[in-house]
Amino acid sequence: MRYSAGLSPDFPHLVLTRRIPDCHKTSKKSADAPHRYTFSVVTTLSLSARAGLLKPSPTLAITSKAKAMQAEGIDVVSFGAGEPDFNTPESICDAAIDAIRAGFTKYTPSAGIPELRKAVANKFEVENGLKYTPEQVIVSCGAKHSVYNTMQVLLDPGDEVILIAPYWMTYADQIRLAGGVPKVVYTTSDSGFVPDPEQLKEAITPNTKAILVNSPSNPTGAVLPRETLKQIAALALRHSLWVIADEIYEHLLYDGEKHISIASLGKEIFDQTITINGCSKSYAMTGWRIGYAAAPLPIAKAMSNFQDQVTSNPTSFVQKGAVAALKLPASSMEAMRVEFEARRDLIHGLLTAIPGIKMPKPKGAFYALPDVSAYLGKGLATDLELAAYLLDEAKVATVPGSVFEGSGHLRLSYATSRSDIEKGVARIAEALKRIA
Repeated sequence: MRYSAGLSPDFPHLVLTRRIPDCHKTSKKSADAPHRYTFSVVTTLSLSARAGLLKPSPTLAITSKAKAMQAEGIDVVSFGAGEPDFNTPESICDAAIDAIRAGFTKYTPSAGIPELRKAVANKFEVENGLKYTPEQVIVSCGAKHSVYNTMQVLLDPGDEVILIAPYWMTYADQIRLAGGVPKVVYTTSDSGFVPDPEQLKEAITPNTKAILVNSPSNPTGAVLPRETLKQIAALALRHSLWVIADEIYEHLLYDGEKHISIASLGKEIFDQTITINGCSKSYAMTGWRIGYAAAPLPIAKAMSNFQDQVTSNPTSFVQKGAVAALKLPASSMEAMRVEFEARRDLIHGLLTAIPGIKMPKPKGAFYALPDVSAYLGKGLATDLELAAYLLDEAKVATVPGSVFEGSGHLRLSYATSRSDIEKGVARIAEALKRIA
């Protein structure tokens, strides 16, 4: 028997062909004259429909291409990466290294070691005014993992989750993976990317299960005011909706802004909120993969049971590093926040000085989302084409706004040096001048 394999034109099928040579069949006319046949048995092994929902991360793809160009010796300025360009504090590294040397490299409870769950609960109470017990805390392999767990335990097929666009693209993919449906409410730069509560209200249907709030926001840098959060909470309470609050950028706030956890606005909304956070952004620990969620006990138990069957525990010694991170005083990362604020001022000033570009000043995170629609339709029809043009012609990597359902924009991460910000934006200005 011989086998041949190939991808069919209709993704996502893999076609295996088994050929059976020299099979014999006796002719009815003559028992002495066998006829030779070759049969081809085609078996199609298909991927799940769920796998077909997945798309490669455009952000990672752009960052990867920029790094490949840099490896070839090309001078590329990259505004793609969504991670701090600072080292993890030494005390955190030392705690993890000490744990390794002490042999703390075995399995731990799936939801995290008691010491870390207690430290997270304490952090929520002290910094956010949220009184969770350690049993309500689930530690996972990054805040992205925490969001995934949340969607998996909350959503049934057809359940809708309201997203405020522009939004981090992973939310929509994870909603779909859970069988849910993203319901998008669009914002504009004119409103500072703050949603209109009336639009949120109009988006609610009998199938709505949750509203996702990300403040400070990736990709806009918007920070939702207390009044807006109160209106979102009121809608959630009135319509019996869950609130999923992704607060991963909470410590990166500018112009005196103060972080407000929506779950802190009252006992009722606290009981309907899953609060998600982690160490990646605040402590420059993106590669460590440590995040956490806190939720009403039935939800927390469901997330723990789900995680049991997916990853089990987050890396054992990384959890010890996270304990050390959460014990650091807030002032320990202030220098990083101050530097990001200075970079925010720099990139905002440089971008808005380019004719035709407009954008509100980001109040948090480390992203700028300029409106570049004035440069579209003149040979470059979309922001995707513009981003490709800037990478090829100006050697500057940006992320198309369409990735975040913010068409006509580009996302620039200012988690890079001031000199690169100046050089990169100067190149953008020059490249845009050529197509104006």
